[in-house]
Amino acid sequence: MPDWTYHPLRGMAAGILGRRRSQRTALRLLASIGSRPAGARMIAGGFARRHPPEGLAGEIAGVPVAVRLGISVPPALAREAVRALPPLGAGVVEVAPVSAADVETVLDAAAGRSVPLMVGACDPAAEVALKPHVDGFTGSDDPRVVHVSDPSVTAAAAVLQEPGAVVLARPGVLVAAGPGWFQRVAEAATPTAPAPVLRDVGCDPRRWPVWWWALLVGLGMTGAGLGAAAITLGPVLLWYDRDYLGMTLHDLHGANHHLVHFLQHDRITMAGTMVAIGALYTGLAVGGIRRGWPWAREVYLLSGAIGFPTLFYFLATGFVEPLHTATALVLFPMFVAAVRRTPHTPRWRLAPEGPEPERRRALAGQLLLIVTGAGLFVGGAVISVVGLTGVFVPTDLAFLGTSTQTLETVNPRLVPFIAHDRAGFGGALMAAAVAITLLSAWGWRRGEAWVFWTLATAAAAGFLPAVVVHGAIHYTDFVHLAPVYFGIAMTGTGLLLARPYLCAKAAPWPKD
Repeated sequence: MPDWTYHPLRGMAAGILGRRRSQRTALRLLASIGSRPAGARMIAGGFARRHPPEGLAGEIAGVPVAVRLGISVPPALAREAVRALPPLGAGVVEVAPVSAADVETVLDAAAGRSVPLMVGACDPAAEVALKPHVDGFTGSDDPRVVHVSDPSVTAAAAVLQEPGAVVLARPGVLVAAGPGWFQRVAEAATPTAPAPVLRDVGCDPRRWPVWWWALLVGLGMTGAGLGAAAITLGPVLLWYDRDYLGMTLHDLHGANHHLVHFLQHDRITMAGTMVAIGALYTGLAVGGIRRGWPWAREVYLLSGAIGFPTLFYFLATGFVEPLHTATALVLFPMFVAAVRRTPHTPRWRLAPEGPEPERRRALAGQLLLIVTGAGLFVGGAVISVVGLTGVFVPTDLAFLGTSTQTLETVNPRLVPFIAHDRAGFGGALMAAAVAITLLSAWGWRRGEAWVFWTLATAAAAGFLPAVVVHGAIHYTDFVHLAPVYFGIAMTGTGLLLARPYLCAKAAPWPKD
């Protein structure tokens, strides 16, 4: 349960189940998933949690820990905490206070641990029974172990800056701040360096950094989308289109006076989606990969892994578009160069904590953007399937005033030609949707203005051409356009809610 569902939905869950029961239910659900290796990896991946920096490693009571950040829970919560919280970023779990009556409970918790389990404030009998089964014991007099009840990320990160200090949160911290607290503290405590600038790139392509290759792909996609729009608004058909169809633009208009407009509406929508992908890739390159965010490279990789293979839709449609193929062949090697390795040096600069109500509103906006991205992915998949099978939806045929059989009678290559455009748009929409969903899920941090502007630019490029072209050709069926209107409303609302949070000023770099 990430913060973007925990905070926006916990009021509803508390109203249905009760506050305490809803909290325990969420913890048990995470524990059930996190107790399995695949489930733990899924949770860690969903939170964009990566290996913590070496500087946060240390020890507690002589026991090595990968990150000096964990939680202190009573015995009643030990079993769920040991299974649920390590995938979220807890490097150690302390159970305290423990008496002889709690020995069986602690033993049950210790059996499933993946991080060190410490026992605190233990009576002698319990210590003897537990010593062979837990990793160590903590005492209340250890000044290096700091228990925090304040959910302040800044305060916890400041403690971690002290050599050897260990931060153990009370359960109320996660209740107030959300499950993403560990990740937020670890990022705030991570030492970072300034991000590279354009003059650091150099002229030798063999030494170009991965973010520069990623930027070139983004700019290439943007240029290809603008070029496709220019062709659609100009000649519409290129020489290879006319050769494949054996028809001119005048012939198409004669066959059906809505057909040219229909082709234009498909291609303008596709061009807008290409520009949106270009905006997303450009933002991920400059704002994410360049600044050392490991998740940015993964967003880029997953989106491209869906987008580039859609070139092979021609195997189903039978029409190979030379310009589309050439663009893919030019951009794909750059894409491979962009994702060939994960950025390791953290170069981000986070903004200081702001008002909690601001963050809560931003989390609601984040949820709206993620839901929108998921909806776009489903829509892209449906459009791909339709394009590769039936090609038209009922509103398309109503606009054209004809049937698929009639178009096939006019020219047997006409439907496969349209199918190529339709299926290609579906594939591009899925690639854009993956980038939107994961950027929204993993990139939501205070002061990351590039996330806001990347998503806003992609939304404008994707939604506005679709609305304008449908209005221009008078294809205004409400059912057909309802998903577009809904997406605009969701995206606009989400970005408005998140703008003060995402666009807050980041902390300045210290002067030498």
